[in-house]
Amino acid sequence: MTIAMSVDDRPDSIGAPKRIADIARDLYERKTLDGNVVAELAQHAATELPGVDYANVTVTSGRYQVDTPSATHPCAVLLDDIQRRHGEGPCLSSAWQHKTIHVADLETERRWPKFRAEALASTPVRSIMGFQLFVTGKSMGSLNVFADRPGAFGAETRQLGSLFATQSALVWDAARREEQFQQALASRDTIGQAKGMIMERYSINAGQAFEMLRKLSHDTNTPLAEVAAKVVHAAAAERR
Repeated sequence: MTIAMSVDDRPDSIGAPKRIADIARDLYERKTLDGNVVAELAQHAATELPGVDYANVTVTSGRYQVDTPSATHPCAVLLDDIQRRHGEGPCLSSAWQHKTIHVADLETERRWPKFRAEALASTPVRSIMGFQLFVTGKSMGSLNVFADRPGAFGAETRQLGSLFATQSALVWDAARREEQFQQALASRDTIGQAKGMIMERYSINAGQAFEMLRKLSHDTNTPLAEVAAKVVHAAAAERR
């Protein structure tokens, strides 16, 4: 969704820290990383941060594995695509180097020459600021804001953007933990079902059934939860 907002239409910057805290609290309470929440991160950044025309969230798990789960304008998606193809760019550097990256004027920028040339030819963007968002396992993320005029972002954008990125990272981490917890519960239930099926079929106790699952997992180099799921699926198929 494109967000077009004049300077006069933007919320006042004095109340921005409180609004950012309220936004983070609302997202935190949902404890989910569904598409709506990720979209709102970019949308709120475009609304709350001074000088911003549009924003996106970039997630990378390798030099050429770059995803854009949320963007407020097609240009923000295109810029990530350019970075993915060339393996360089400010949003990737923000995610990889875990720091804030500021491009005051893309016309005079000398970093990332391949990205710069194509971005200038393909988009009207001149100002970019990227904030490291999270690091989870092999994945890294950044919250990025863009403007069509050079010199659009100053100290206030950097300060509020860093605050927003920090709050968003806490939301992301909480949602990841909740997701992992729910997955763990589901795995435990599946393992319990598989144990029960093995106990019934082979007339053995719970400890022996679990040891059978563990040995299958070891011998096939397959995660225990996946082995259990296959046992449950096979048993269900036999009963049809």
